[in-house]
Amino acid sequence: MITLLKNLNCYNPSYIGIKDILIVKDIIYKVLEPNSIETTNLINEIDCNGLIGFPGLIDGHVHIIGGGGDSGFGSFKKEVSAHEIINAGVTTVVGVLGAEKDAKNLFELFAKAKALELEGINTYIYSGNYSIPIKTFTGDITSDLTLIEKVIGVGEIAISDERSSHPTVEELIRIASNTYLGGLLGNKAGVMHFHLGDGKSKLSLIYDILENTDLPINMFLPTHVNRNEELFKDAVQFALRGGKIDLTAGEKIGVTVKNAILELIRQKVNMDNVTISSDANASSCCGMLEISSLYKDLVDCINAGIDTSLVLSLVTKNVVKRLIKTDKLGEIKEGYKADIVIVNKSFIIKKVMSNGKFIKNDERNYG
Repeated sequence: MITLLKNLNCYNPSYIGIKDILIVKDIIYKVLEPNSIETTNLINEIDCNGLIGFPGLIDGHVHIIGGGGDSGFGSFKKEVSAHEIINAGVTTVVGVLGAEKDAKNLFELFAKAKALELEGINTYIYSGNYSIPIKTFTGDITSDLTLIEKVIGVGEIAISDERSSHPTVEELIRIASNTYLGGLLGNKAGVMHFHLGDGKSKLSLIYDILENTDLPINMFLPTHVNRNEELFKDAVQFALRGGKIDLTAGEKIGVTVKNAILELIRQKVNMDNVTISSDANASSCCGMLEISSLYKDLVDCINAGIDTSLVLSLVTKNVVKRLIKTDKLGEIKEGYKADIVIVNKSFIIKKVMSNGKFIKNDERNYG
């Protein structure tokens, strides 16, 4: 199937102007100047009439099988649905297992990832969970990364949290070393993904690993770093050292995504090292976090005057560079997967294309 998106006002995520996008099967074949090719009846031509297009969002931290359970068996959250993901403008998710490791398992996580894939969504997963010893598929994290295609790293391992297993530096170093080796052998990102709570130690365990090993700083990815002011200050310092940090969307008690980004810019942090994820379908003190909060926060940032290209990079290109080493995602670029979100001038989502197919297609009210 060949599709031509005409007159699309494109963010790559950098702004590249009005373009025609020629899509063959699931790949962006050409990014063209408007009206630069002749069309035939073999091409499905769609005139976007100045609508805005940008890469499908990549949510790097989603409890796709539902998280929670920290208030008893009745408190587990529901699985995330493909409908919710698509309506949030998300075309790629990374599934995680958290504190719910005894009620739910990695095989359920894998099965849900495969099911979402059948509905048109790109999926990846982490091995591991909140506590030590970590759960794996094969009994060894290096083998998981080497042998299981969907596994990109280990996580979310809880630190600085009363619900964590309070791992020692030595335990974390062994896991990190195996993760790093698995990343090399499997040609994966080999990420060690940390859940940060409200504890006193903040990022100190990650600093300890760095001080006692030669492991690279960019293999560590702490998330929820905007959950309180003091943790966020520590995360800013980590980012200034070249570390990667992940903000959680929908934060209301700590530092909002908008305020966090403004402060990171003020502090002259390299914004290529910053990502945002939803933590969707996990529990929080305010109820269940939803994947829709990711897009809501993006629009809030853009409406606040933060550069649109920068904001979009935090949930597209930056996530790919950190988490997804081999697949061509996160940009509207020739040879990349045709994952494109199309919105009107008010940033209301009208169409979502994933792998060259429209999985959301609203023809109404293009104003």
